[in-house]
Amino acid sequence: MKLEQKEKSMLFSETTIPDIFFSEYLSEIPGDYLKIYLYLSFLSKYGKDIKVNDMSKKLGLSIKVITEGISHLEKNGLILKKTNGFIIVDLQEVTLNNLYTPNLTPSKEKIEQTVKNQSRAKAIDHINNMYFQGIMGPSWFNDIDLWFKKYNFDEQVMIALFDYCYNRSALHKNYVQTVAEAWGNNKIQTWNDLELYDQKREKLQTIKRNVAKKLGKRSGLNQYEEGYIENWVLDFGYDMNIIEIALKKTTSKQNPTFDYFHHIISDWHDKNLKTPVEIENYMEQRKKQAKDIKNLKNSVSKANHTQRQYDNLDFLYANVDIEGEADGK
Repeated sequence: MKLEQKEKSMLFSETTIPDIFFSEYLSEIPGDYLKIYLYLSFLSKYGKDIKVNDMSKKLGLSIKVITEGISHLEKNGLILKKTNGFIIVDLQEVTLNNLYTPNLTPSKEKIEQTVKNQSRAKAIDHINNMYFQGIMGPSWFNDIDLWFKKYNFDEQVMIALFDYCYNRSALHKNYVQTVAEAWGNNKIQTWNDLELYDQKREKLQTIKRNVAKKLGKRSGLNQYEEGYIENWVLDFGYDMNIIEIALKKTTSKQNPTFDYFHHIISDWHDKNLKTPVEIENYMEQRKKQAKDIKNLKNSVSKANHTQRQYDNLDFLYANVDIEGEADGK
């Protein structure tokens, strides 16, 4: 017995997009690429074959955008390349496979983590309700759990991570991961660590603005110039008082470069000079040494000049003696 369902006309049919797409993928797809994905989803339902040129005309997009869009969708796991084309990935099945884990008997370590896990569960629930309106995608739960384990964030720091990204309208995984990694690299684990880090970053931004102002860079610093300043502040531990000494040292030069500033400041760091007083004393000592060398060179030059005069007189007297002896004969 064969059963068939009456095929609907296009007027009454629909193309279904799973909710997991909206919670997991939508925020990371550029607008033109979204148009491509939706149209491919529509065509796949009918098993249609379409060429890039035809799609370009249909969607009003250039062939270059179509090609780049298809590549983006494939890279992000929304479509899968086959020998003769592409298929639309079943996002629900992929998510289920990623989330599935065997139901094993809890180990002693897992049991000891129960209290911590309960606290983390509350933090995740807060994140879900506060920043995702209670419909956070399933893969976010795995990512948050991974960040807890990898960076050892406490619950307040994890909530602060999402608050930071949310306030910058950048609540997508790549950005959150980037910030989480930056915080982890800076050894941020507790709320106190985060406050100290924020103070350091604010100090750094203030120094950048001051350096740009003193150098007359009204359009601001480029990323390479900012990188030098970050090196001086974060790696060398110098503040504006020390950096300003280097800036003043180059007032007689026309258009000094950051390479030149970096050479001066790196020299101070290599010599373990940590305070403005130590640096001023070092510069005064260098100045005195340069003056002593100059005086020594002048003395040597003067002595050489005097010696040459003596040599000339000796030659003169030698000639007179010779002439005298000649007259005697």
